[in-house]
Amino acid sequence: MPFDGPLPPLDVRADFWSLRFVDEYCETYAVRKNVPMPFVASTDRGAMATAYVDGGYGYAATGDTSPAGLQKALERAAHWARTTAAIALFDSRALPRPRPQGQYASPSLAEAGPSRRDWYELLALESHEAGCDPRIVDWEALVEVRTATHRLVTSTGGDVVQRYRFLFPNLSVTAHAGADTQTRTLNGDRGLCQQGGAEVLDRFGFVGAGRRIAEEALELVAAPNCASGTMDVLLMPDQMVLQIHESIGHPLELDRILGDERNFAGTSFVTPDMFGTYRYGSDLLNVSFDPTRPEELASYAFDDDGTRAEKVTLIEAGILLRPLGGAISQARAGMPGVANSRADSWNRPPIDRMANLNLEPGDASFAGLVAGIEHGVVMETNTSWSIDDSRNKFQFGCERARVIEHGELKHVVKNPNYRGISASFWRNLQRVGNAETMQVLGTPYCGKGEPSQVIRVGHATPACVFTNVDVFGGEA
Repeated sequence: MPFDGPLPPLDVRADFWSLRFVDEYCETYAVRKNVPMPFVASTDRGAMATAYVDGGYGYAATGDTSPAGLQKALERAAHWARTTAAIALFDSRALPRPRPQGQYASPSLAEAGPSRRDWYELLALESHEAGCDPRIVDWEALVEVRTATHRLVTSTGGDVVQRYRFLFPNLSVTAHAGADTQTRTLNGDRGLCQQGGAEVLDRFGFVGAGRRIAEEALELVAAPNCASGTMDVLLMPDQMVLQIHESIGHPLELDRILGDERNFAGTSFVTPDMFGTYRYGSDLLNVSFDPTRPEELASYAFDDDGTRAEKVTLIEAGILLRPLGGAISQARAGMPGVANSRADSWNRPPIDRMANLNLEPGDASFAGLVAGIEHGVVMETNTSWSIDDSRNKFQFGCERARVIEHGELKHVVKNPNYRGISASFWRNLQRVGNAETMQVLGTPYCGKGEPSQVIRVGHATPACVFTNVDVFGGEA
């Protein structure tokens, strides 16, 4: 089998070729309004062939992983490489010929997970607790478990097998009272997402969260709207992940900077000459690309081009140092990057993607973050986002906020929103929470590319305070 054993003999006229196999299995369990939803399972399996020929490069995907199917895919990839060599953006003969060797496994991969009955019983309990009031009009408890084997084989003798287990638990409660409807979730839509098994639920306090989320939804429908004005904002980790993702992660993707994404997902306000000198944020801003943290969603040992993964500092003390660019983009731009060439499945070629993009913790406790704010709000859990094509001007909304006055937490407010400009927002980073305020979150829904790819991304971040933020409420 190509996913485990030796490959069959393959004969392709190419300077270099690789085969990337993907085998993913997904199970989804859900209980909505105390009714168990049908069990859903799916399998996705196939291979992507890549070939470098005479300076060109080509790709071909196939769901036929038999020896004949793999041979045909490699021949098609080599054909496209020869055909496009004369008009290629760069000469593939200048690219590295990786020979990666190694393995990777998610935490607790060998341990048996809960049975189907166990999952439904757990979700039924949380659903029952969430539907605790007549004003709760909709609620759901859900978990998705995804296991995967990825294998990369190269003509130079490279062979990497990486095995994963991803967990995506989710709780959502909607309350209605009077003319208002509010939805509260547990860290956002699939915001709870890590590699591992049932221990992921323990880390986030999933058991018992149904009642708490319901009570917060009821609190929101009775709460006043967030006030508008310029003030300090304390962003909790489940909102910080979105802020990092949109206004640091996407702008630093090197293929965007080179112009590849303009027709679809947009470009970037960052230009190549900024690296090494540009002040992206205050001295407190330290951001790393780190696909080595075991429990984080996008950890791996090698990217999909065979580059070994390692932790790399992208922004240090506010200064922009390095882009998010894989081997091909690095060759095109003539600058260093990271191991982030990734594809969302076997039928897509790898492109520059975020993996684990983390904001390093500071030294402030949560109490210290609050105490330093004279007038402001603490916002949590993203619910809406809008950002321009260059990933610069943005407007984000959250599920819940609390007023801070004279260094003390006050009442809850609803419909909190804020807006800013990436190029200046991070320079107003005033305080960074310590490791105790930090959470490892992420999203399975990062979209990019033509044809479209939706990929898994991790973000670890503490809570952070920003000054002079334009805040507006639901009636603005």
